[in-house]
Amino acid sequence: MSREAQSIEVEVVEIDGATQPATSTRQKPAPPPRQWQNLHGRIRMLNNRWWPLWVILGVIVVSLALTFGVLFGIALLLLRMIQRMFRALIR
Repeated sequence: MSREAQSIEVEVVEIDGATQPATSTRQKPAPPPRQWQNLHGRIRMLNNRWWPLWVILGVIVVSLALTFGVLFGIALLLLRMIQRMFRALIR
């Protein structure tokens, strides 16, 4: 004779002297979707805690822009010098 497993349903009332909060079986209603009008002032304001990051990123962007600008200027000067050399050879 084989015994079938029996399931037992138990409700925990107290653990180590502390009672558990009652759990509700009802689900909370979903909050209404946020409107863009409510976020108008929040989007323009940056959090003050992040200013070091913005300073570092700004320095990186400015240095990259200056570096590429200088390299572009050097490339233009070299092209003009080579162009003038060819014109001098051809004439």
